[in-house]
Amino acid sequence: MTSRAVSLPMYLANKEAVSALWVLLRQRLDRAGLMHLAQELTWPQDDHAHWRETDLLLSQSCGYPFTDDLAGKVQLVGCFAYAAPQCDGIQCASVLVARQEHAPLRAEEFRGMRAAFNAPNSQSGYNAFRAWAAPLALGGRFFSSAMETGGHSASVLAVRTGHADLASIDCVTYAELGRYTPQATEGLAIVGTTPTYPGLPLITSNATSAADIAILRTAIRDLLASDEAGPTLQALAIVGFETPDPAIYQRCVEMCHFAEALGYSTLA
Repeated sequence: MTSRAVSLPMYLANKEAVSALWVLLRQRLDRAGLMHLAQELTWPQDDHAHWRETDLLLSQSCGYPFTDDLAGKVQLVGCFAYAAPQCDGIQCASVLVARQEHAPLRAEEFRGMRAAFNAPNSQSGYNAFRAWAAPLALGGRFFSSAMETGGHSASVLAVRTGHADLASIDCVTYAELGRYTPQATEGLAIVGTTPTYPGLPLITSNATSAADIAILRTAIRDLLASDEAGPTLQALAIVGFETPDPAIYQRCVEMCHFAEALGYSTLA
């Protein structure tokens, strides 16, 4: 049997620390008797295809896809808690990022400006953004345009360089940009936050047994309690781990339905 795929592809501002986290976790899984562990992390080119692999042992996905195209195809392992200011346990909110010149504006004063978003299936960059804008929209529109950038960092850059005026950014991503590449956030301001939602789910294939999921959870808890892992966890701003009921992610669906009920089905 080939190695079971493992990736942690969502927060890569400190890629070395992400790799180090897997080394530490793998040691614990190996000691617990979990078989066919990958030596190194996979860095998928297509996250969504990777998440649906039948040999997936562990990955971190986005909350909205977990309730949509991944629904019934993966199992929830748990969710990390992060130290970003907009996090409360595993609950978080996206930050609304604009240039400093627009920092004094009220929410409704962004009407008619240009939005940037990473991808239409993103919880933090699109679904939460849409839920924020929906009550402010008139006739199904709030922005003059909405451009897809392909990633949160690209959305931040679009705002900073004047190609867009407002973006909804995963709060952990934005905090990591400020920590590791502060030049990326120069001249920008957080002008608000979206409604809250659960953080990124840690997932595994439907083929993973309940016994193996229990081993994964125990190993992650042990990792977070370890002094050895302290510097790596600190580098990644990971401060906790919870195993919520998967139904908690229905919050993402509710946010979508909220916007649709207000006649705002598309970020526009």
